[in-house]
Amino acid sequence: MSTYPCINIHLDTITENTQHMVSACHNYGVSPAGITKLACAYPEVGQAIIDGGIHLLADSRIANLKKLQRLDAEKMLLRIPAISEADDVVHYADISLNSELTTLEALSDAAVRQHKTHQIILMHDLGDLREGAFYEEETIALSHKAMALPGIEVVGLGTNLACYGGVEPTAENQSKLVSLARQIESELGITLKYISGASSAALPLMLNGQLPRDINQLRLGASLLMGIGLNDDPIPNTRQDTFDLTAEIVELKIKPSVPTHSTALDAFGNKPEFVDRGLRKRAICAIGKQDVDISEITPKDKDIIVIGGSSDHLIIDISDSKTDYYTGSLVEFELSYGGVLQCMTSEYVTKRFI
Repeated sequence: MSTYPCINIHLDTITENTQHMVSACHNYGVSPAGITKLACAYPEVGQAIIDGGIHLLADSRIANLKKLQRLDAEKMLLRIPAISEADDVVHYADISLNSELTTLEALSDAAVRQHKTHQIILMHDLGDLREGAFYEEETIALSHKAMALPGIEVVGLGTNLACYGGVEPTAENQSKLVSLARQIESELGITLKYISGASSAALPLMLNGQLPRDINQLRLGASLLMGIGLNDDPIPNTRQDTFDLTAEIVELKIKPSVPTHSTALDAFGNKPEFVDRGLRKRAICAIGKQDVDISEITPKDKDIIVIGGSSDHLIIDISDSKTDYYTGSLVEFELSYGGVLQCMTSEYVTKRFI
């Protein structure tokens, strides 16, 4: 594989962010889980999170949890399991998030076969309309049925917010989760190990002292790996320069700003629009939309204009740059959350751990 394009992953910065978040969470009685899905669960990233003080790693995919097996940490499956993967869930995950009885029965069967006890966190929907029962009586009924399953241990109650429906974690909805957890504990005669409130989106609530004290787990990914939380706002005392992208210039030419007689749709079925800036120095970088949505990358050189691109080419305007670029020069880009996710997923982008 060629060296470029390349996403650079700054492991020390991830560890530094994790250390800060662990310290902040502990001040509020919260033990965070470290989410690795943004980085496709590369073990180097998982170890950086462990080095920062987190010992429960979580991911949405079994294929990713397999990558983390040699790391000294508990593993949790974030996405509610498929029945077809029940055996792998029990084998590779210590804990999973669940909302369906039929799936729990499959996990129970798998746990018995493997002579294991599989821990589960039941998910309740507080209005974001992703996973979990929407009605409290349904979640309570599921908890009773789960308790009766061999090989299954009910260890927590959780909810998802701000991922699908844009519902922000609030003191009110988090208090509802705590109240439901206490009711389940009372009816089942158990103490839940985890009341898992939300993701990094709940950090502003916690840092403002408004997160109910009984919420004792947050599932943190973006805050550790990128230093961002709700609405992608920076988390205080964290760094956002954990990932960046490097691409190589493969062509540099003076050309007009507007194509000649442009009448067709582009390769993606869109009608392109152009700004006439006259003759400009344009560079092509060897990266394209098959690797990353170009709206998710920003040149570190603020004098560069991203003009557009196709599947395999990124076209930039370097006319106003103070840097003397040439064919073979490297151009660096900042990445949004979506940009990091796409570059980490793309097999065509080299991963460089620093």
